[in-house]
Amino acid sequence: MVYTPSTSFSFLVFLILLCTSQYTGEARPPFACDPRDALTRNLPFCRVSLPIPSRVRDFIGRLILQEKIRLLVNNAAPVPRLGLKGYEWWSEALHGVSNVGPGTKFGGSFPGATSFPQVITTAASFNASLWEDIGRVVSDEARAMYNGGMAGLTYWSPNVNIFRDPRWGRGQETPGEDPVVAGKYAASYVRGLQGNQGNRLKVAACCKHYTAYDLDKWNGVDRLHFNAKVSKQDLEDTFNVPFRTCVVEGNVASVMCSYNQVNGIPTCADPNLLRNTIRGEWHLNGYIVSDCDSVGVFYENQHYTSTPEEAAADAIKAGLDLDCGPFLAVHTAEAIRKGQLSEADVNGALINTVTVQMRLGMFDGEPSAQPFGHLGPRDVCTPAHQQLALEAARQGIVLLKNRGPSLPLSTSRHHTVAVIGPNSDVTVTMIGNYAGVACGYTTPLQGIGRYVRTIHQPGCTDVACKSNGLFGAAVNAARQADATVLVMGLDQSVEAEFRDRVGLLLPGHQQELISRVAMASRGPTVLVLMCGGPVDVSIAKNDPRIAAIIWAGYPGQEGGTAIADILFGTTNPGGKLPVTWYPQDYLAKVPMTTMGMRSDSSRGYPGRTYRFYKGPVVYPFGYGMSYTKFVHNIAKAPMVVSVPLGGRHAFLNSTISAKAIRVTHAKCNSLSVSVHVDVRNIGSKDGSHTLLVFSTPPAGHWAPHKQLVAFEKVHVAAGSQQRVRIDVHVCKYLSVVDKSGIRRIPMGEHGLQIGDLKHSVSLQAAALGEIKF
Repeated sequence: MVYTPSTSFSFLVFLILLCTSQYTGEARPPFACDPRDALTRNLPFCRVSLPIPSRVRDFIGRLILQEKIRLLVNNAAPVPRLGLKGYEWWSEALHGVSNVGPGTKFGGSFPGATSFPQVITTAASFNASLWEDIGRVVSDEARAMYNGGMAGLTYWSPNVNIFRDPRWGRGQETPGEDPVVAGKYAASYVRGLQGNQGNRLKVAACCKHYTAYDLDKWNGVDRLHFNAKVSKQDLEDTFNVPFRTCVVEGNVASVMCSYNQVNGIPTCADPNLLRNTIRGEWHLNGYIVSDCDSVGVFYENQHYTSTPEEAAADAIKAGLDLDCGPFLAVHTAEAIRKGQLSEADVNGALINTVTVQMRLGMFDGEPSAQPFGHLGPRDVCTPAHQQLALEAARQGIVLLKNRGPSLPLSTSRHHTVAVIGPNSDVTVTMIGNYAGVACGYTTPLQGIGRYVRTIHQPGCTDVACKSNGLFGAAVNAARQADATVLVMGLDQSVEAEFRDRVGLLLPGHQQELISRVAMASRGPTVLVLMCGGPVDVSIAKNDPRIAAIIWAGYPGQEGGTAIADILFGTTNPGGKLPVTWYPQDYLAKVPMTTMGMRSDSSRGYPGRTYRFYKGPVVYPFGYGMSYTKFVHNIAKAPMVVSVPLGGRHAFLNSTISAKAIRVTHAKCNSLSVSVHVDVRNIGSKDGSHTLLVFSTPPAGHWAPHKQLVAFEKVHVAAGSQQRVRIDVHVCKYLSVVDKSGIRRIPMGEHGLQIGDLKHSVSLQAAALGEIKF
C-alpha cells in the first residue's frame, strides 16, 4: 500500500497536510473533549454517558460542510472551534507496529517495537490461538505508543488476500493460499488487535485489500490498471471468503478496497461490493477505506470517470467512507455543487468513521483515564513480547527434508559449523515488509554461534548472487567444518510490493553455490531457505548430498535463535506449508493475469492452489516434517448427518438443485460434524502436531478437488496420546459454490481425510414436507 499520487496538485496537498502531523513523544493530550475546555466539555458529543450514535449525530450536526469534507481523508484536519485535533488514520501493524504509514513514528521513549515473523511464516504454525496472542501484544504496544504521542489507533492490517499466484511479491504478507486458513487468521488476529471489551476498541483493525487483489507488477501489467476478470463462483468460494470471515466472525472495524478493477468496475467505486456486500450482507460495524489514492487512480489511471468530481461522487455513493490520500478533500465540494453528491452522503460516511473513533475512546477526554491509558514505554519490547516473537518463529518454521535423519545436529558431534549464504547474517531481511524498527535482532549466524563454534562465509554479496567470486572461501569453510548450514533465499529486492517475481528458482548463482558447498562439505549439509514465496528447490530436494531443507519464511527479529533451536533440536519443528510449492515450468502454463482458480484441460490450464491444481509439485500445501512420529485414529465420528431444511422461505425447485441444498434454505446454526481424533506420539521427542482435516464432496459438483475444513494444533509428549475434538460446520465448510455464485450443500457421501485416515459422512436432507413454501 504505497502512496501513488494521481495528480501533482493532489500530491502537493498531501505533502502539506502530512507535514502538519508531528509527534513529539510526549504524553498525548485528548484528541477531543478535553475536560479543561469549557467550550466543549458539556456538549452532548463529549458525554460518555450517552449512547455513541447520539454523540456521533450531535458532533456531525455541529460541523459545516467544509469541515466535514476535510474529515474524509486519512490526514483529517482539526476543528479547533470544537476542540478536535487533527488525526492521521494511516498506521500499519501487519506483524508488529510499523512505521510504514505516517501515523506512527519511532524515537525517544519508543525506539522500536516487537517485530514478529512475517505473516506467511506465522500462518505456517496453523495455530489460531498464537495468531490472537500476537494481535494482543501488537495492540498493547500500539496503545502504548499512542498514549506517548507516537502512533494512531487505526491500523490498516491484516492483509488477507489469497496467495493465488506464487510470483506475487506481497504473498509474504498473507496467511497463504487457503481461504479457510486466511479467514481464520483474519478473525483471530483482528480479535487480538481490537480486544474483547464489547463495542469498545483497543485499536481498530482493517482487513485488506478487497477484493481479488493479488498482482502488483507483472509482464507490463500493474495493479493500478489491472482489471481482474473473476467469475461469481471464484469470487464467492475463494477471493471473498477471508473478508467475509473477517467481518462476520472477527467483527473488524474496517475494510480496505483495492486498486484493481473487478470485472470492469474499480472496487472502491462498486456499490455491489461495498454497500451491498460488506455493509449490507456482512453487516460491517465500521468504516470502508480506500487503498492509498485509489479514488484518484480510478479517475487518473483507469479513466473510469470523465471528471474528478464524478470519481469522488461514485466512491462515496458506492459506500467508501474514508480516502487514503487527498482526492476527496480536493474534489468533494465541487461534486456537491454540481449535484452529483449530497451533503447527506458525506454525513453517512462520517457517521461510520467518527463512530469508530468514539469506540476507540478518542472523544472520551484524557487518554490516561481510559481502560488502556496505563500502557506506556515499559509495555513495548518487553521480555515476554520478545519471547512470543521467538515462539512464533519456532512454530512457523517448516522442515521439508531430513534424510537419514540428519537433523537435529549434535553439539557433541558437530563442534564446528560452517554458516554460509547471503542470508546467513542478515537482520532486516528477517522481518520482511511492512515492518517497523525491531527491538533487536538475532541473526542465523549468531543463533548457531550460541550452540557451537562457527566459520562464516557469505558466499554471495547479496541474494542476487550475480558472481561466484566468493565461492572458493565458502567451499573451504565447508571442508573445515563438521556440518554446513547454507542460509539462502530471497529478500525485498526480489519479492515486495510493486515487485512480483519473474521465476521460482533461486536467484543468480545461488543453486551453484549450494551444489559446490554440498560437494565439499565433510559433514551434513543443511539448506535453510529465507523467503516469503515458494521456490523450486527440486535439485536440492533430490540431491542426496543435501541432508535437510528448512523453510524459515521471514522469521522476525528472533529468527536466528529459532532457526538454531530447530537445527539443534531444542525445538521440534511442527510448521506446515501454507502454500503449494510449484515447479518452475508451472509458470509457463499460468499467466499471472488469469484469475480463474479451476483447471481447464481444453486449453492446458492447470488451475491454482492445492484445491484445484492436480499437477506435479515440489512440496504440497500442508507439508511439514517432525523429529518425532505421530499416528492418528478416529475415535468417534458420525456416519450420517441430517440437514434440516428451513431458513428463508423457498420453493422446492430452488431449494434442491442436483441434490444440493442452498445454504440459505438450511437450518445452519448448530449443524456440525464432530470428529474425535486420538493423536499418539510414537517417537522419542515431545512435539506439536497440526491436524489438517480435508473434505472431498460427492462427485458431480462444482467443488474443489479437496478443501481444508478444519485444523487444530496439539502438543503431545513422547509416548503419550491426546484426544482432539474437531467440529466441522456443515453449512460453512461442507458446502460448495455453483457457477452462479450460490453456495449449496451437496447431499450424499462426503469424504473426510486426516493424514492417512479417511472417514465418510453421508449428508441427508430432512423430509421434503418440512420445506416452507
